[in-house]
Amino acid sequence: EKRVPAFVKKAAQGDKESKAAASVLGQALDLLREGKPARLTQPKDDDEARIFAQAQLLTAKPVLYVCNVDEGAAADGNALSAKVFEKAKAEGAKAVIVSAAIEAEIVTLDPADRAEFLSDLGLTETGLARVIRAGYELLDLITFFTVGPKEARAWTVEKGARAPNAAGAIHTDFERGFIRAETMSYQDYVTLGGEAAARDAGKYRSEGKDYLVQDGDIMLFRFNV
Repeated sequence: EKRVPAFVKKAAQGDKESKAAASVLGQALDLLREGKPARLTQPKDDDEARIFAQAQLLTAKPVLYVCNVDEGAAADGNALSAKVFEKAKAEGAKAVIVSAAIEAEIVTLDPADRAEFLSDLGLTETGLARVIRAGYELLDLITFFTVGPKEARAWTVEKGARAPNAAGAIHTDFERGFIRAETMSYQDYVTLGGEAAARDAGKYRSEGKDYLVQDGDIMLFRFNV
């Protein structure tokens, strides 16, 4: 609260950085005075977004509400979870529905039986999967995969990461010596039946350093150090 007037004063003297800070932090301060979280602040440009992030305001942090309901309400929720979703929306937060009873049952089942069990309850995924997906969305994270003869592995990067950044998530040498990334989508891999079929269908691509990694990409990095 004490910093905003100082930024306003410097902004009046023509300081560009202070002008951006006064704008975005002033907006956040107004929200806080209204009893609203700072995460509802809407930066006007990249400079304001950077300054807002650097301020590290407590109520700017992402929030996820998890509603534990009984088995019968696991698919669509109930009156109480509806109120939580309404509150989350007003706060710029997210909410998900889980049933701890269902989750406890799922872990006792064979993988082959889980899909049928969920389908009978009107569900397409587990509560844990919902929580993870919502968390990724809140934190602006995506997943890409590497697939080899011995293992397939998922890697996490920030949304907006370019191919060299993704390579660096595996090893810094991959990023430093990045040449290209051979890429296909997970959906194409599954739908077409593997890498060879994806190549034949023209879905296997060679991408350079400016490529924006997409959620679900399967990537093979070529590098030289």
